[in-house]
Amino acid sequence: MSVNVGVPREIAWKGRIVTTGIFKYPIEGRVRIRALNVDGDRQADLTVHGGASKAVYLYPFEHYAYWRKEVPGVELPWGMFGENLTTQGLLEGEVHIGDRFQIGSAEVVVTEPRMPCYKLGVKFGRNDIIKRFLASRRTGFYFAVLKEGEVAAEDTIQPISRDRHGVTVADITDLYASKLGNPELLRRAVHVESLPESWRAYFQARLNKTRQRTIT
Repeated sequence: MSVNVGVPREIAWKGRIVTTGIFKYPIEGRVRIRALNVDGDRQADLTVHGGASKAVYLYPFEHYAYWRKEVPGVELPWGMFGENLTTQGLLEGEVHIGDRFQIGSAEVVVTEPRMPCYKLGVKFGRNDIIKRFLASRRTGFYFAVLKEGEVAAEDTIQPISRDRHGVTVADITDLYASKLGNPELLRRAVHVESLPESWRAYFQARLNKTRQRTIT
């Protein structure tokens, strides 16, 4: 639906200056998706944003109707959630971590859901959006880039392969938000190769605690 990019800017927030790259805007024409970024796009804090597993952020346009009801009066142009790609037909409950797609001439793989940070609150000008974003389970998700290429609005997104473990983006978010978790789902999640190691280690620790409680 839209390709969105932006560079870091300084914003006054709660009495201090915050540098953030969450302000992204639709562009026209074709742009290159690279291993670490989309041309013309930058992140401010590379310790939590960007990198190989978060090279491209996708957000479903289907969610915009929900947010227009949730935050009436707030303008919601494409790119409002900091996404690089606003897309149709790829939803968190249907897409698996590890699924591969061709977008334009680029090939990508799904890696993880987006976890909101305080800068989403900066963008919306309200603190409550962070908890509401996670609670809604409308997180969008990240791609790693397998093959660099060019993409533009109205390009078709073609599936290449489905991950054999069958763990959806929504499953990862649910596991993160749940205090107990699903042991069977945790076991599958830790074996998903495309899920970043930090996530897999976190879920392995959760699984170990579940086993300890069972033994006790």
